[in-house]
Amino acid sequence: MCSAEIQPGSRREVAVVTGASSGIGAATARELAERGYHVLAGVRREVDGDALRTANIEPIILDITHEAGIAALSQRIRNDPECRRLGVLVNNAGVGINAPVETYALPDWRRLFEVNLFGHVAVIQALLPALIESGGTIVNVSSVGGRVAMAAYGPYACTKFALEALSDSLRREVGPLGVRVVVIEPGAVRTEMLGQVGARAERVIDAMTAVQRGRYAALLRAVVAQAEASEVGGASPEDAGRTIADAITNARPRTRYTVGRWSGVFVGLTRLLSDRVLDRLLAAGLKPHLTKSAHAIRAAERHERQA
Repeated sequence: MCSAEIQPGSRREVAVVTGASSGIGAATARELAERGYHVLAGVRREVDGDALRTANIEPIILDITHEAGIAALSQRIRNDPECRRLGVLVNNAGVGINAPVETYALPDWRRLFEVNLFGHVAVIQALLPALIESGGTIVNVSSVGGRVAMAAYGPYACTKFALEALSDSLRREVGPLGVRVVVIEPGAVRTEMLGQVGARAERVIDAMTAVQRGRYAALLRAVVAQAEASEVGGASPEDAGRTIADAITNARPRTRYTVGRWSGVFVGLTRLLSDRVLDRLLAAGLKPHLTKSAHAIRAAERHERQA
């Protein structure tokens, strides 16, 4: 039982980071641990937790779509052995996908929203009382895709647009109660998620009908090629982790932070340009990759006919 005489600030705070198995989540967990937080790092597998574990990082098995795991997390925080308060929640867990709207099956849409939105809502609802008590900080890791929805990003962008709206409403609700809500909008970041886009896109293409492949296969492969090309100049997960930690430790953080060399410029353009002009700009950026993809598909088709 925690003593009522312990004053706020007299002990380290607990920070929860979901989706901490790799990438931005793992980097954020390490950065916050270095800054004195005791980090409860949500991972899906024991092996991922073993790679993270330090004196200040305590891995916990957490699937944010499972109520039992969230309940166990809440209980762990209430029964902290050193009476530490929950001061930080970083909602980072998520799944990335590229798929045209027509071809992405409705059950897959629902599953994507379960992971990228509803799971975060569930964690927030469970931990918000403790964060209100401590005057803590909630960080929602969104994406540049939460501000502009490019071709073949529709399902993913929809979840991130919704997360942005959730963050705005939440900030206006709990700001007067002393809780800060911050949105992080990464662009190209060199993570495992970015490295998996090609394989996931091929599975989407395989699930298409022949007519749909004729409509979208070249487009989807071009989008993947563009994403992979962006990795060369992309930010590191550690860059994102530092941005998140800086926002958390700032007494008056901004409501939104971008991560990546061109992310801020890109988001700024969405406010300055009309939809039609932005459409043309995005199409021009994709065109070189689209041309290469179309040539590759036609070459593959010729090879199949000759075989």
